[in-house]
Amino acid sequence: MTPHGPKRAIVLSGGGARGAYEAGVLRFLLDDFPERTGLEPNFDIVCGTSVGAIHACYLAGTAEGSPGRGQRLVDIWSDLKVDEVFKFTPRSMASLPRKLLSVRRLAGQLKAGQRPDRLFGLLDTEPLERLVLDAIPWQNIRRNLREGLVESVCVAATQIATGRAVVFVEQARNDLPHWTTETNIRMQPIRLMPVHALASAAIPLLFPAVRVGSRYYADGGLRLNTPLAPVVRMGANRILVIGLSHGVSPTVSEALAQQRTAGFGNPMFLFGKVLNALMLSPLDADLARMHFINEIIDNGEEAFGPDFLDQLNTAASRRETRAIQRISDLTIRPSTDLGLLAGALVSGQQGDLQLSAFHRLFMKAFSSDASSPEADLLSYLLFDENFTKPLADLGHADALAREEELVRFFSE
Repeated sequence: MTPHGPKRAIVLSGGGARGAYEAGVLRFLLDDFPERTGLEPNFDIVCGTSVGAIHACYLAGTAEGSPGRGQRLVDIWSDLKVDEVFKFTPRSMASLPRKLLSVRRLAGQLKAGQRPDRLFGLLDTEPLERLVLDAIPWQNIRRNLREGLVESVCVAATQIATGRAVVFVEQARNDLPHWTTETNIRMQPIRLMPVHALASAAIPLLFPAVRVGSRYYADGGLRLNTPLAPVVRMGANRILVIGLSHGVSPTVSEALAQQRTAGFGNPMFLFGKVLNALMLSPLDADLARMHFINEIIDNGEEAFGPDFLDQLNTAASRRETRAIQRISDLTIRPSTDLGLLAGALVSGQQGDLQLSAFHRLFMKAFSSDASSPEADLLSYLLFDENFTKPLADLGHADALAREEELVRFFSE
């Protein structure tokens, strides 16, 4: 709880290649927003999942405000080549049977008490691991925490053995209140290292699970794709959320439902829609719950007087349970369906995209006679400048359109 003054947090979503949109929003926040408004976009808490975890670590490592840090992040995304990110060659295809057969050998190692650093994955993650190591000034995170430039850095992952969401937290003082950890989410104080970000971004089956200590972790998006709950538990009362799914109104949703049914004969199309649902619904539910608590506080003060909230929190203190407070939020989401953008690119309507061997095999395996202008599933995997550059530009434009709301968010 921080009853005096705002405690700001930023929540960064997971979404694979869609993270380029997030980078575009951050470029506006970090580079353009201070020049246009005179306000510094400082955050007490930065929290992310998967690609959002990588961005959270980047924000914490550059919290001293080095010039052009937003543009540097976009440049990383803009330089991606799909063949370099996904090292999947004819030799890789030929080695798939060997990889499948090695599962038995791996099982024997685990039974014998051995703990390899990585568990089975189809793709070579070395290019992405190198990117994470080189792009983030890891040595600066602890210094910036110690100097008070940021209070807490959180990275969400999924523990494979239990299926629980685990949030790795580093802060200057490792004194998390006991109520921050509940049965569904475990908050674990730790010194953040590249391995935690890589664990958070380990897409199951495609990328190998990552060992942290004696436990294995996979993509945090499986349980906590937009990690709003951890920052609420840590006392944030102004939360900026960057989502990576295009929100639609209920009336539009019903019209689209009928239109999209024909495409369900394509497994890739169907799986992409399922993945979108997994990414979208938890965020909306968390936001709705937060707004409901705000309404309870407003109604309580109207019914029982202005000290209603103080009385509630006094009782919470006696029972050693979590205090509550009003929380204001600002959510920035893509103004355009990112699946449509990916579909236009793959179909050759926009740009000149050379798919990698992995993508060609992927599309061939899941293709059908049904056609659709959307490519949701591939939009999570198109780590290529032809896709990431337009996404970064869209993120920048969407953030610019919310400038007045951002001014209120960062004002005292």
